[in-house]
Amino acid sequence: MALESVIIAGGGMAGFTCAKELRSRGFTGRISIVDPEGVPYDRPPLSKDYLLGTRDAAQIRLIEAEWFEQNDIEIITSTVVGLDTAAPAVTLADGSVHTADKIVLATGGTARRLPIPGGQLPTVLELRTRKDADHLRSVLREGTRLAIVGAGLIGAEVASSALSFGAEVTLIDPVDPPLIPAVGEVLAHRLHRMHAQKGITVITGVPTGISVDNDGVHTVELADGTSVLADVVLVGIGIVADTGLASTAGLETDNGILVDPSQRTSHPDIYAIGDTARTRLPDGTLLRRAEHWEHAMNTGVTAAAALLGQDLPEHGASWFWSDRHGVHVEGVGSMLGAGSQVIRERDGIPVAAFRIDEQGLLAGCAAIDGGMLVRAARRIIDRKKPVTGEQLADPDVDLKKLAR
Repeated sequence: MALESVIIAGGGMAGFTCAKELRSRGFTGRISIVDPEGVPYDRPPLSKDYLLGTRDAAQIRLIEAEWFEQNDIEIITSTVVGLDTAAPAVTLADGSVHTADKIVLATGGTARRLPIPGGQLPTVLELRTRKDADHLRSVLREGTRLAIVGAGLIGAEVASSALSFGAEVTLIDPVDPPLIPAVGEVLAHRLHRMHAQKGITVITGVPTGISVDNDGVHTVELADGTSVLADVVLVGIGIVADTGLASTAGLETDNGILVDPSQRTSHPDIYAIGDTARTRLPDGTLLRRAEHWEHAMNTGVTAAAALLGQDLPEHGASWFWSDRHGVHVEGVGSMLGAGSQVIRERDGIPVAAFRIDEQGLLAGCAAIDGGMLVRAARRIIDRKKPVTGEQLADPDVDLKKLAR
C-alpha cells in the first residue's frame, strides 16, 4: 500500500529533518508534526546566543515559520499522550485521536535529575527548552551566585555564558576533568582549566543533597562534608530517553526505543529517531545511544528514506561541537577505545588530539579552534586513509592534503 500520511511526534532537529527530507524526496502525502512548542527551533543556542540575548526566538527557528505552510506540513501545538500501534494513531493532550499510515517518534529526552534529597526541588533548574533559557536569563544578574552541577558540554557552556551577566559561578562535577571520552585527556584538562582562569570556582565533588531556605538561598551539600551556597542551581548531567509512549504501547526499549538501521522500531509502522532512538544491529548488538545534533539530523534523513522505500543514506563519522570562553571545540569519530593517542601542539599548547586504532587507522579527532582540521580528519576516517602518528603530531602537516 502506498504511503499517504505520516505523523511525527516531536519537533526537534530529528523530527523537523524527517519532515523536510520526506518533502525533498518527493513525498506528497500528509505530514503532521506534533510538538508542545509549535514551530521547531534549534536547541544548541539555548546555552549560548539565545541565553545571552544575542539571538531571539525567531532567529533560532530551524526554518522560517512560513516554510511549513508553503510545504503543506501541519504543525500541531500539542503533546502526544498515547500511541495506538494497531491503527496506527496518536492521542493528543486534548483527547483528539489522529491516525496515519506511519508514525515517527522523535520525542527526545528529559533532563536527568539528581537522585538525591532536594534533587527534585522545583527551584533546581534544567536547560532543555526555550522557556528554560528564558527563566534562567531572568534570574542571572550581577552578583547572582550560580551553582552548576555537571561540567559537561551544557554545564560548561552555561558557566561561560553566565559570566557575561556578572554572575558568580561555581561548577561542580565528580570527574576531573570531564569530557575525556569526547576529546581525550590532554584537551579535556586544557578545557577544564579555562573555567578557573576565567574566575569560575571549580569543585570536584559529588552532591549529596540540596535544600533551599525561605530567602531562596540554596545549599548544595557535597560528599566531603563541604557545601556551596547559591541563589540559583542548575543541573546539567545529561538526559533520560523519553520512552514512555513506546514502552506503554509495547515497543521494545532499552535505554532508548530500539530501532533497526532503518530507524524502524519493533512495530513495522512505527519509527523512532533522534535522542530517544537506540540502534540494534541485525546480529543483536546494541549500539550506544547518541545525543548529538548531527545524529538527530542523520536519523531523520534515514527514516525519511526508509519510509519511502529508498536506499538508506550513508553517514560519516559522528561529529559534535561546543563553545566556551571564546574558544570553539569540535570532535569527530571516537576518542574511546584501544589504540594510541597522539597530541598536536602549537607553541607548546595542545590544540588537537587523535586516536589511532589497533589497525593503524585514524578513529577519532578533537580540536580547539580547529574546525578545518576536524573536517579533514573526518574525511580521513571515512575514507580509511592511512596516516602516521608523526604526521598527526606535526602542526606543519596539513591534514587536508592527507585526506585527498
